[in-house]
Amino acid sequence: MEMFKYIALCIAGVVLLYFGAEFLIRGGVAVAKKLGVSPLLIGLTLVAFGTSAPELVVSIQAALTNQGDIAVGNVIGSNICNIALILGLCAVLKPIATNTKLFKLDMPLMFGSGILFTIFYWLDGRGINFWQGTVLVTILIVYLAWSFYQDKKSGGGEFSAAAEEEAGDKTVAVPWALLMVAGGLAGLILGAKSFVASAVFFARALGVSQAVIGLTIVAIGTSLPELATSVVAVIKGERDIAVGNVVGSNIFNVLVIMGIAPMVSTLHAPNVSMIDLGVMLFCSVILFPMMLTGRRISRGEGAFLLLVYVAYTVWLFVQGGLVNVG
Repeated sequence: MEMFKYIALCIAGVVLLYFGAEFLIRGGVAVAKKLGVSPLLIGLTLVAFGTSAPELVVSIQAALTNQGDIAVGNVIGSNICNIALILGLCAVLKPIATNTKLFKLDMPLMFGSGILFTIFYWLDGRGINFWQGTVLVTILIVYLAWSFYQDKKSGGGEFSAAAEEEAGDKTVAVPWALLMVAGGLAGLILGAKSFVASAVFFARALGVSQAVIGLTIVAIGTSLPELATSVVAVIKGERDIAVGNVVGSNIFNVLVIMGIAPMVSTLHAPNVSMIDLGVMLFCSVILFPMMLTGRRISRGEGAFLLLVYVAYTVWLFVQGGLVNVG
C-alpha cells in the first residue's frame, strides 16, 4: 500500500512540476515581452529560468533535508539530459539550425561554469559551500546584466509566431500574468516536495544510491519542462527558443541552483563521481563542433547524443548494481 502511495506522489510531483513551470514560463514571458527583447534572449533567460525552476526547488528541498547527492546529482543529470536527451531527440525529429550569437558568450559560459563548478566540487571535498555558491550567483548576475545590455544595444528582435504561442496570448494583462507566475511557483514547490519524497522512498526500496536517483529519475523528471518546450519549439521552427532554452537552462542549473542551494545549506555529495562530471563537460564541449559544422545539429549528431545518454544511463545502473552484466 505504501508503494502505491509513493507512486501516486511521484506522478503528482511530475504533473505539478510540469504545469507549474508552464504557468511560470507563460506568465513570465508575457511580462517580459513588454521589455522588447529578442526571442533568443527570452530562451536564454526567462524560458530557461522557468524550465530550470523545478531543478532549483528540488535541489533546495534536498539541501534542506541533507540529501546533497540528490541536489548535486540533479543538476549534473539535468545538464546531461538537456543536451544528450533533449537536444538529441529534437535534432532527430528535425535538424536544428543554430544561432552564431551563442558562440560569443553563452556557449563558452555554459562550459566554463561547468569547469568552475567541478573545481569547486573537488576543492570542498565533494561538495559546494556558501562562499562558492555566492561566486556562482555573482557570475550569473553579471551574465544577465551583460546579456540584456547587449540585446538592447543590438535592437532586440521581433517574436515569431511560435514565440508568440510560447509566450501566450499577447493581450494577457500584467496582473493575470503575475498570478500565473505565482501559481506556477506554488505548483513547483508542491511538485518538488512530492517528487523528492517518492524518489528517496524508491532509492531506499531498490537499494540505489541517492546519487544515481538524482542523476537519472529526478534529473529526467525535473527536465520535462525543457523537453516539452524544446520539442514543441523545434517542431514549430523556433530554433532560438529550443537551443537557447537548453543552453540557458544549463547555465542557470549551475550558477543559480548550485549557487542558491549551498546558501541554504552546505551540500555534501560523496557519491557523485568524476565520471558524472566528465560526462556533463563532454556533452557541453561536443556541442561546439556540432553547432559549427553546417551551422546546425544534424539528425546523425542528434542520434549520437541520444546514444551518449543511453550509454551513460546504463553505466549508472550497472555501477549501482541494478543491471546484471554477468
